[in-house]
Formats: sequence, structure tokens, C-alpha cells
Amino acid sequence: MTPKYKRVLIKLSGEALAGKQGHGLDESVISVVVEQIKTVHDLGVEVALVIGGGNFWRGRQGKQMDRTTADHMGMLATVMNSLAMMDALEQRGIPTRVQTALIMTSVAEPYILRKAIHHFEKKRVVIMACGTGNPYCSTDTAAAQRACEIQADVLMMAKNIDGIYDSDPKLNPAAKKYDHINYLDIIKNGIKAMDSTAATMCMENNIPVIAFGLEEKDSIVRVVCGERLGTIIDNN
Repeated sequence: MTPKYKRVLIKLSGEALAGKQGHGLDESVISVVVEQIKTVHDLGVEVALVIGGGNFWRGRQGKQMDRTTADHMGMLATVMNSLAMMDALEQRGIPTRVQTALIMTSVAEPYILRKAIHHFEKKRVVIMACGTGNPYCSTDTAAAQRACEIQADVLMMAKNIDGIYDSDPKLNPAAKKYDHINYLDIIKNGIKAMDSTAATMCMENNIPVIAFGLEEKDSIVRVVCGERLGTIIDNN
């Protein structure tokens, strides 16, 4: 296997890590993800991860709650997922560091770009938690921002569906899957698979995004090695 990309940022949805139970962490799912990351890491690819927190908490759950408070709770949920992933990776012998946008030095390093780059040079996986550290920003936006900052070759969005559709395939059996879509079309048509702020950031910095299904066999490895999978989003 020959990797197509040297440095990747993988965005994992919290819901995907919950597996079929729909809440919390499914250790069998985490194990599958870790084995794929190990394969990619052993190929010499530099790996960063951003993990959502929707398997524990989503800001919109707190309907009667102040939005800033609800979003901060969501950031803490991403830390739980990140620590669980770090532990699973290190059990497989992969050196890993968690960096957080909110300062919590008892459990993780603060996010510092230069330190993240240093970790890549030392062959460590870097997990970037707490989103951007700001309320009103999704973890999609955080993933896009971090991908731009570390100058990733690609932003890989591992989802619980196998790509981007013109409507929700769970509600509309006739929904059409895109193999390729332009950033401007994502923004103009209000396609919800990726928020417009994240799409704009990647568009302006010319970082391609590949949205694919985490449940597909070896999907992370296959995307890193250049196989056409899911939906490609770029400026072409």
C-alpha cells in the first residue's frame, strides 16, 4: 500500500463512535478505527484527529439552556472521546497526544500549533479537542481550521453515512449521492453534511475534503491510499 497523502486530518463524528447503540462509546468501533489509524501511521502518514461529542452531548439538546453554556458542555464531551481514543491508540503502541483548545493541563496539553507540528515530526498522532474553544462553532469548523493551520493535504470526514446526498437518505430513499461536489455548491445549496463556515475555510485555503462512511471496511486506509470513496469536495 502506498499513501497518497503525507499529512491528514481525520474528523470523526461522535455518533459514529457510539456504534449501533447510539450513545456513549462502542469499544468495537473504536478498535476498528484504531487498527486503521495504526496501518496508516505505520505507512508514515502524519495523522491528526478531531472528534465530535454528539455521542455524549449536542448543544441543541439544551433547548432551555444558554447557548454558550451548552456549547462548552459539548467541548467537554469531545475531551472524553479524545482521551478514550488516545488510550486505545497507545494500547496499540501508537504514541499519541491530546491537545485542547480550552486549558485543562491536568488531562491534556493546550493546543499550540508549533507543538503539534513537533509531535508529527516525532511520529505521534495528535488529537485536537474542544473544537475551536469558542461557542457557536461546530467541530466541523474546528476540523477545517486545524486542517488549515497544520497544512493538511486533505480533510477526511468519517461519518455514519457513506457520503454526501442532496437530501437525507434516511428520510428520502430516492436521495442522490454526490461522487464529487464543489464548495460553492455546498454553500449555495445549503447542504447540511458540512457547515458553511467549514466549507468556506477549506475553499479559501484550497484543502480538499473527502466525506465517507466509517462503517465501510478499511475506509480510512482506502481513502489515505487514494481510493475513490464517498464524496470529494474541492474547488474543481
